[in-house]
Amino acid sequence: MSFFSVTVQRFIKGQISSFIGSHIIEYPTPVNLSYFWSFGFLAGACLVIQIVSGIFLAMHYTPHVEFAFNSVEHIMRDVNNGWLIRYIHSNGASMFFLIVYCHMFRGLYYGSYMNPRGALWASGVIIFLAMMATAFMGYVLPWGQMSFWGATVITNLFSAIPIVGGFIVEWLWGGFSVDNPTLNRFFSLHYLLPFVIAGLTLLHLSLLHKEGSNNPLGINHKIDTVSFFPYFVIKDTFSLFIFLFIFSIFVFFSPNVLGHPDNYIPANPMVTPAHIVPEWYFLPFYAILRSIPDKLGGVIAMVSAILVLLTLPVINSSDIRSNKFRPFFRVAYWFLCSNFFLLGWLGQKPVESPYVELGMFSTILYFIFFLVLIPSIGVIERRY
Repeated sequence: MSFFSVTVQRFIKGQISSFIGSHIIEYPTPVNLSYFWSFGFLAGACLVIQIVSGIFLAMHYTPHVEFAFNSVEHIMRDVNNGWLIRYIHSNGASMFFLIVYCHMFRGLYYGSYMNPRGALWASGVIIFLAMMATAFMGYVLPWGQMSFWGATVITNLFSAIPIVGGFIVEWLWGGFSVDNPTLNRFFSLHYLLPFVIAGLTLLHLSLLHKEGSNNPLGINHKIDTVSFFPYFVIKDTFSLFIFLFIFSIFVFFSPNVLGHPDNYIPANPMVTPAHIVPEWYFLPFYAILRSIPDKLGGVIAMVSAILVLLTLPVINSSDIRSNKFRPFFRVAYWFLCSNFFLLGWLGQKPVESPYVELGMFSTILYFIFFLVLIPSIGVIERRY
């Protein structure tokens, strides 16, 4: 081996050792972090589970309208441990969103969106958007009744966009209806996007390590720190074991409880389901979409319900990070949580009275929290 090769290998090993030492082992971490800070690590674990299980599923899946449904049944019945891989992947999506929702609401409670972590918060919102797109396209792939009609309804929403809406819908469909080109497009993007999410996650982590972690008290994170290893490595590992235990209960004992029974019926363009319901993690935003009578207005409201999160670092008026010291905001926060659960419940209800009226009211309250309460409560708390 040449001197140059030896030098390059030593340099690479040194860089890797330095990276692991500074960003994992010796990384200064606030000493008062609670288990709520383990949700970020668990979200990363969920992403790995989804990518690995998805790769194995793709080996046996056929993205064709004539064979997609049967290929999923083939995975379930004929592939060795195929049922396990499929249930891990399908339930893993729900666990992924559950963990990310907890991670985001924890960040909202402890003011993780405040300066200087605005870019960190924004990168997290972008990851959430990419997750929603990936999950939606993955839901279409089994090509059951709910998959087909969910794809038809959601993609049709783009037609509400003036001028270019029709072209966007035709591009998504690959034609003039949801058919084989649509399924091929969704399969390709569903396979690709998790790797994009992984790249965005690395960016998210680099921004986190640049600004440092927030903490329950919201004080300067450099005041009292300990090394990440072994303290928080053990803490996150313990959280992972608890998560895997709960995850295993769903996979082995209730694998279909979070799905819809209509998706075990092959897609039929001639038969419309009585009630089209997306996956549970879409329900709050689906309720916002349905609460607006106008089609374009509903699309704008649904998209704005996510994009409004990007405005938090700008519209925030408080200098205090943690909710522990913000009594007015704490009341408003739990009000938001209750309203979010209500929107999720309304999203699965029929489009009829009184659910429509309740959806309108809850949608208004949702936007009031972000656009009115967050800017104003900080001013009120400073006065009192």
